[in-house]
Amino acid sequence: MTARRSNYVVALTGGVAAGKSAVTRRFEALGIAVYDADVAAREVVKPGSEGLEAIVDAFGPEVLDDQGQLDRAHMRRRIFADEPARRTLESITHPRVRAWLHERVEADHGPYCLLAIPLLAENIAHYRWVNRILVVDAPEAAQLERLMRRDGIDTALAQRMIERQAIRAQRLALADDVIENHGDEAALDTIVAALHTRYLALAAAN
Repeated sequence: MTARRSNYVVALTGGVAAGKSAVTRRFEALGIAVYDADVAAREVVKPGSEGLEAIVDAFGPEVLDDQGQLDRAHMRRRIFADEPARRTLESITHPRVRAWLHERVEADHGPYCLLAIPLLAENIAHYRWVNRILVVDAPEAAQLERLMRRDGIDTALAQRMIERQAIRAQRLALADDVIENHGDEAALDTIVAALHTRYLALAAAN
């Protein structure tokens, strides 16, 4: 599928707990729409959706909670150590997530928009149509600390979560722009403002 659009599209990615949300909040404060793959992943498996029906067909009704919604904790446990199950789930959700993002991009009327895609490096073949890639980067030690604090997990689990993603070098190899988010979060204000000015200019020239 090729996106038909009149605006400029920046894909934002980064490792887990690198600070992507802190960056997207600042772009949103500047009036830029952010379409998040994580939000899309929830939307495409809502009760009554074709996505949820396909998951139940593949994994059985035990994946539903008492309210008929996808039991995400159950699914995480189910696929964490089962690679075929993970691939099956992704084959159901990923195409629907991409379609959801395409629809939002095509309907967007801003000067440019952001797509927040945590697993961009792992799925870059499906996103070659974006104009620019912004990577939020942080040292692994900072990721570990933030992840343990954010999710209340131990070092071993945090390390496994990081290792399941693409390595930093893979993300950085895709980057047109990099935000090094290893210090005070307030420093992001100036960095994002400068990128916003750059993207406005690029979008106007596109």
